[in-house]
Amino acid sequence: MLKILGFCRKIIITVADWFYKPFSSYIPQVTFRYGFTGGLNTVLDIFLYFVFYNYVFQKQNLDLYFVTLSPHIAAFAFVFPITFTTGFLLAKYVTFTQSQLRGRKQLFRYGLTVIGAIFLNYIFLKFFVEYCNIWATLSKILTTCLVIVYSYFMQRYFSFKTTPVKE
Repeated sequence: MLKILGFCRKIIITVADWFYKPFSSYIPQVTFRYGFTGGLNTVLDIFLYFVFYNYVFQKQNLDLYFVTLSPHIAAFAFVFPITFTTGFLLAKYVTFTQSQLRGRKQLFRYGLTVIGAIFLNYIFLKFFVEYCNIWATLSKILTTCLVIVYSYFMQRYFSFKTTPVKE
């Protein structure tokens, strides 16, 4: 399994770096890799969100007996663990490979960053869908664009900090 993951990592880095060549004089490689891997994870997130919202929950509320989730929030809640995992692995092993922080510290900090992203996702989804009456999938796309900016800065300068840090 580790060989397969290592092979996947090599392929992703090779493809990202191939696309990076024309942009190499304009943006740092780490920023490009963040955009590339973040883009992959975002496409996965939006695709899964669409599938869960439209086909799993069929645009219906999800009654969990102790709470009822609207379909756009339920889809987000079910897709989140998948894209949390893929996002962390891509950030750690493809994008921010120079970080000297230990893996568990990175994961903890990444988790904190993601808690902020969850909060922003929830607020923006509620706002766009329920107050602006924008379609759920389009609302998810708008929300994702806003959260990406927050996530980049938090991951680069907090979760995967590259300056030597006393542990």
